[in-house]
Amino acid sequence: MNLQPNAPSPTVVDDHPAVVTSEDLARHLERVRLHRAELRESVAAVDLALEAPIARGGMFRERVRAALAELAHDFDDHVALTESPGGIYDRATRTAPRLIGKVNRLLAEHQDLREAIHGYLAVLEHGGTMADLPVFREELTVLMGRLVRHRQKGGDLVYEAYDVDLGGSG
Repeated sequence: MNLQPNAPSPTVVDDHPAVVTSEDLARHLERVRLHRAELRESVAAVDLALEAPIARGGMFRERVRAALAELAHDFDDHVALTESPGGIYDRATRTAPRLIGKVNRLLAEHQDLREAIHGYLAVLEHGGTMADLPVFREELTVLMGRLVRHRQKGGDLVYEAYDVDLGGSG
């Protein structure tokens, strides 16, 4: 995609015609790129916390809880950034309607992932019983894998819509 400054491309925001410049898009994509890095770091922090010995009991739970709380916050920010009017999904479906199916799948993943993250966090914050800590750790590890794949699909969507690589490390 040509990201020349001030090259207008028409779009509609909240049913009102507007002009969004390539510069606006570039700024928005930079916000998405920076946020992706935060989300990646949060997932890595949960993975690191999950590596701690389960035998440490309360310390294991607290490390995982703290990392998961940060992830929940970052994921909520991710949902707000991508789903808002004028957000990346809205822009992608307006400029590349062929991507509506992919956007809808990512939106459904948002709901499932958000519920799972907040559900596990609630168990940790409210002292829920975890009779089988190895199973709990395995479930969270699988969830982190789902988040990694979600980020990959989001990066693929941005590339398909705008020919912009958000980068694998960011």
